[in-house]
Parts: sequence; structure tokens; C-alpha cells
Amino acid sequence: MITRMNWRVPFGVLLFGLFGINAEAQFRVNNGEGSPLRKLQYAEVAINNLYVDSVDEKKLVEDAIRGMLEKLDPHSTYATPKEVKELNEPLNGNFEGIGVQFNMMQDTLMVIQPVTNGPSEKAGIIAGDRIVSVNDTAIAGVNMSREEIMKRLRGPKGTKVSLGIIRSGIQDKLSFTVVRDKIPVHSIDATYMIRPGIGYIRIGNFGAQTYDEFVESLDKLQAQGMKDLILDLQENGGGYLKAAVDIADEFLKRGDMIVYTDGRKTQRYEYRARGGGRFTTGKVVVLVDSYTASAAEIVTGAIQDQDRGLVVGRRTFGKGLVQRPIDLPDGSMIRLTVAHYYTPSGRCIQKPYTKGGAKDYAMDMVNRLKSGELTNADSIHFADSLKFETLREHRTVYGGGGIMPDYYIPLDTTVYTRFHRELAAKSVVIQANLRYVDNHRKELKKRWTDFADYKQNFEVPQSLIDEIIAEGEKQKIKPKDKAELEKTLPYLRLQMKALIARDLWDMSEYFSVFNESSEIVKKALEVISTN
Repeated sequence: MITRMNWRVPFGVLLFGLFGINAEAQFRVNNGEGSPLRKLQYAEVAINNLYVDSVDEKKLVEDAIRGMLEKLDPHSTYATPKEVKELNEPLNGNFEGIGVQFNMMQDTLMVIQPVTNGPSEKAGIIAGDRIVSVNDTAIAGVNMSREEIMKRLRGPKGTKVSLGIIRSGIQDKLSFTVVRDKIPVHSIDATYMIRPGIGYIRIGNFGAQTYDEFVESLDKLQAQGMKDLILDLQENGGGYLKAAVDIADEFLKRGDMIVYTDGRKTQRYEYRARGGGRFTTGKVVVLVDSYTASAAEIVTGAIQDQDRGLVVGRRTFGKGLVQRPIDLPDGSMIRLTVAHYYTPSGRCIQKPYTKGGAKDYAMDMVNRLKSGELTNADSIHFADSLKFETLREHRTVYGGGGIMPDYYIPLDTTVYTRFHRELAAKSVVIQANLRYVDNHRKELKKRWTDFADYKQNFEVPQSLIDEIIAEGEKQKIKPKDKAELEKTLPYLRLQMKALIARDLWDMSEYFSVFNESSEIVKKALEVISTN
């Protein structure tokens, strides 16, 4: 058993892993004539050499690996070298490219914002610019996929790329040479004071830089007078175990259990708080939903089990399996489940699954909706064997399928009307936002220099709403009646106001607008004021 004091030695940084290993170097395999592996080799050789048609031997082996893993749990997976890189980029905290936030508007890449101090900003590219060519190859008006455009924009640090730019108010096409660099990928979506004395931090995932970003956010809010905190982990699908453990450490007392893992072939390992955390006394409310998973559930479970804070929202995803990354010689990787993780009270929150039943497992969210769970907490029932107690106040908590919040907030399905869902699915809403900001950027920035003023006084023009409805009609998207339209408009106006705020400032301002209508956030504020 090891404690939080020395956990870094045997463990790697992946939540879904312990430590990476080289398959050839680490495993001794019985390869005798009667072994299952020998049988598999015979089959592969026979197919490759005798089959009537030509076969791709590499793909044949990959399919065999995938086939074996598909018969296990839903989280044991295989990834090609390309997939490994794509999966790791968001968690590693950076990638190499030109550094712009962008969206596609009518088959043209429009810059929402250049990354602050990034290569594009240094080269002179500004918000609203349209990138129409990359190294003299047109990317606008040619139906090029988003993936292909990204491939052309990204590249090794230090390499140069020539960009053709169309800028509003300038007739001729502009040319910029951008030197690619490492671009930070932030996992803190929002940090702001939601009320006097109450801070709000939303974490999108748990990556290599998340802990440092979190500490920076805490310090910033405490300097602004934060006494209590809302930690928003909604839609957070997890990430690195180390980041989750380090963040939970900031809330707990020395020696407090954070999480432990145990498996058939792996010994039990414990992660405990070191003490000296930055936020060990103020009130904490954690926000969760059905997509809060893995590392996010570790933080939530530690705070709930240690009675350090309360949880508001809906039952979390229920991912309590630990994967070990096995690096293969060609750069591909197997992530193999080797252990369960347990919250401090001893809960395993992994939801039930059948080996080989990945399709049924993927239907869990649909089944939750059909069962009524997402709209009515009374539809959820736990067996007595799944009841546990928190460690200090001995409150009842549950295992066996995600973390149940202390305050359950049902999903309001009436907010998202069919009309709005179809408008969003056809990109009518986001395209209208991009056009509006693009056409009114100068006047918006001139009028709304202060976000607090914007938040209180800005109203989405009716002309913008009319434009969205008209564009919807062009695409045969109409409300079924006046009642559906009236239900759609409040949320549509709020969404547009939040999107405009994002484009004028950043994601903190986006969530600052949106959160004022969130029932989960409203309940969190109530919990802090009454407990």
C-alpha cells in the first residue's frame, strides 16, 4: 500500500492508466505449440498467405486486437498511432499550430479570436478575419472538410505557413506568414465571481495543466474576496488521475483519503491528501450531470464522502474502471482495464455492464431518459447493498452506478424545444451569431466596453431573432405552433446573448450569462446561502 506522499513513483499520469509499458519488453508469453497465442498466429499466417483475395495484414491484426477487446468491458480499447496523438493532445495541454479560435461560416474559416500572445496574434491576424488560403491552396468555397483544414494549419513548432486573409473593410486579399508554435489548450472553461463572496470555476476536463490552471483560478478569486466556491464539473468526461487527485487535495485535510484503486493483478493503492490545501474551510458545492465521468467523479466522490461539500445536479456517468496504457511498437496503444477505483467511503461507482455489451452500455443515457430518471429523482432506486455512509457526518450515499447528488435537479426538457434543436442541428443559430458579430463588431466593442454593463443591459435585437426564424424557414425548420415558438424564444435570446459575450470577451463571460438561468446553478447558490 502506498499513500499520497509517494504515489508518483509507481503511477503514471493517466486516469485511465497506471503506467505505460512496452508490450515486447514487459510481457513473457507462453508461445508453445498448444498456446492460444500460437493458434492466433497460425490463423493470421494462413489468412495472409492462402486467402483467395489480397488482405491488409496490418489491418487484420488491428481488427483481431479490437475483436478481443470488444469482448471485455466497454472501456478497454485499441487506438492507432494517429488516434493516440489525437486523444492525447487535449490532455497534454498543448498542440502545435497557428493559434486561433475559429468557426466555419458558409464554407469559410472565420477567426473568432486569436490566442493571446499566440503566433497568429503576433503576425497581425485579428478577430473577424477570414482565412481563405493556406500556402496558396484555397480552403474557402471548395467544400474542404474541417479535419483537412486543421491538418493544413497545424504543423511542427518553428515551421512557417502562408495565410491568405480577407478582412472586412479592405478590398484586397492580405497575406500573412505565421510561424507555428506550441498552443496551450486550457481545461478551465470559466472563472468568475458569481455573487459577492462566491466564486465559480468550471473545469472542462482533467489534463496535464489543469491543476496549475485551477490554482491560478483559486488565487484569482480569493484575491477578489471569494469565501465559498461553486465547482462546476458538468459535462466533464475526465482525464488524468494526477490532476484529479491534486485538485481534490486542495479541499481536504492532511491524511484524508481521496481515492483508492484495487484489481485482480494490481495491489491496492491509496491516494491521500498531503495537507496545506488552498481551500480547506469555505463552503463548496460541486455541480454534476449525467456526463460527469471518471476523474470528475473522483473529485466529486472525495468531496462528498469526506463531507467537505455538497453535490448538486443529476446522477453522474458511472465510470469507475482504471485503464493501463500498453504502448505497442508501432506507436499504437491498448488501454486495458486493470482495476476498479473506489471513493473514500468504499464505493465503486462503476455502472453495471456486460462483457462484450458495448452497444447496450452506450444506450445508458437514452435508457435513463426513457425510465424517467433525468426528469424525476423518485424513479431511481438503490439496493441496500449499495448504500454507504460519508465519513464524518454519516450521511447516506450510494454506489453501483455513478454518484447521486445530495440535491437532485431534474432535467427541464421543455427548455429545449424540437424547433430549437433543429435550428441548432442545422447550424442556423451559430451561423446567425457569427454573422451578427462580424457585421457589428466595431459598434459592439465601442458600446459594450464593460461586461457588467453588457450583462445587465444588452438585449438581443428582434431583427436577429427574425433572421434566425427566417433562415429556419428557408431550411424547412418551423415551429409546429405559436406555443412552441413562444417556448423557444427565451432560451434562444439567452443563447445568443451568451454567444455574443463569448465573442466579445471569453468563455467566462459566456457562462456568466448562461448560468443565471441554470436551475442547477440557482440551487447551488441557495445551498451555499442556507447551509
